[in-house]
Amino acid sequence: METKILLPETELPEAWFNIIPRLPKPPAPPLDPRSGEPIKPEDLLTIFPRALVEQEMSPEPWIEIPEEVKKVYRLWRPTPLRRAHNLEKALKTPARIYYKDESVSPPGSHKPNTAVAQAYYNKKEGIRRLATETGAGQWGSALAFACKIFNLECTVYMVKVSFEQKPFRKSLMHIWGAEVFPSPSERTAAGRRILAENPKTRGSLGIAISEAVEDAATHEDTNYALGSVLNHVLLHQTIIGLETQKQLEQIEERPDILIGCVGGGSNFAGFTFPFIGEILEGRLSAEVIAVEPTSCPTLTKGVYRYDFGDTAGLTPLLLMHTLGHTFEPPGIHAGGLRYHGDAPLICQLVKEGVIKPRAYPQNPCFEAAVLFAQTEGIIPAPETSHAIRAVIDEAIKCRETGEEKTIVFCFSGHGHFDLAAYDAFLEGKLEDYEYPEEKIREALEKLPKFPTGL
Repeated sequence: METKILLPETELPEAWFNIIPRLPKPPAPPLDPRSGEPIKPEDLLTIFPRALVEQEMSPEPWIEIPEEVKKVYRLWRPTPLRRAHNLEKALKTPARIYYKDESVSPPGSHKPNTAVAQAYYNKKEGIRRLATETGAGQWGSALAFACKIFNLECTVYMVKVSFEQKPFRKSLMHIWGAEVFPSPSERTAAGRRILAENPKTRGSLGIAISEAVEDAATHEDTNYALGSVLNHVLLHQTIIGLETQKQLEQIEERPDILIGCVGGGSNFAGFTFPFIGEILEGRLSAEVIAVEPTSCPTLTKGVYRYDFGDTAGLTPLLLMHTLGHTFEPPGIHAGGLRYHGDAPLICQLVKEGVIKPRAYPQNPCFEAAVLFAQTEGIIPAPETSHAIRAVIDEAIKCRETGEEKTIVFCFSGHGHFDLAAYDAFLEGKLEDYEYPEEKIREALEKLPKFPTGL
């Protein structure tokens, strides 16, 4: 019984997988909020390089990975697929549990899969600096790493509550040369306006996105880089699922259940989309579960309609499940899951019943993470703990039914910089949040009357 299923570097995928041509119907286009008409590709060139704009809208089933990107990928890819033997034993389950370990990258998460690609394409077009947002800091540290590799400057707007909770992720970004500011900040018009309205705000990813987009749009030598949600970001992450497919074939396994945590959707999409392509073609039958926090229940309680991707309304309108772009979730430790919307491609597949969403409070997730750390040895990121909670619940179901299902999940990142959160959990000081539905309704009522998409 193998514990680590490894691929040689020669098996590194040559191209990213594009799910768009496999969808039952084309995805809804982003809309210009002023006209209500679909955004033109040239409208996005003020903050994105041409290559990424082309990928965002590409109908091609495969997008070749540049050799310069593969060269950086080889620092840690292909990543291991691991069998969780000890967890299976602790749960007394007949299920076989595997996890794709994305924690082995230099920043410790899946995020550099797209950060490296985005930095490469921007450098190629002569951009000097990238501006971005980050929640818990996984994306900010990944982009800082990628910018250092390609000799770009990097500015990160970090959600204020995470800026205060996670000082070591700031340290990581600083080591790789990035400048990091708590968001909202006084550096942008959007930040100043939000601080004037609510000086005690703890920030949100929507606010941080507004600041980063404004920064990029007002500086000619600067572009914006996004860590999740957009099609080209999810595309780059499919290297996770493509490797996982090869590794499962190597040991003659087929997944019955695929699980990942979802904030904006990048690790989940990257892991599941190659398999969903098989599902849509009738070549695989598997349950696909997307796990989010009850404090930010976008897929489970949000509405499916057009909304802004940021708080200030600077982005195009995206058709997605949303809690309203002014929604400000509680300061849970899974900062990467505190986003008001989700990737439109994921939302479309939820709407069509291909993906099943599920939400958990943070204490049961930390409980699952501690059990995982005690059995498998790796400390999960708080975001990853949500996937592990669902894995354990599915494995317990298998124990009760006697079914020998194969459960595969994405271990999206380690929690080495989240130990204060684990201390709080072990001391019984973590709060559980189930965001009140009336608060969600209030945020949704503030939405402008742009198209619902329904």
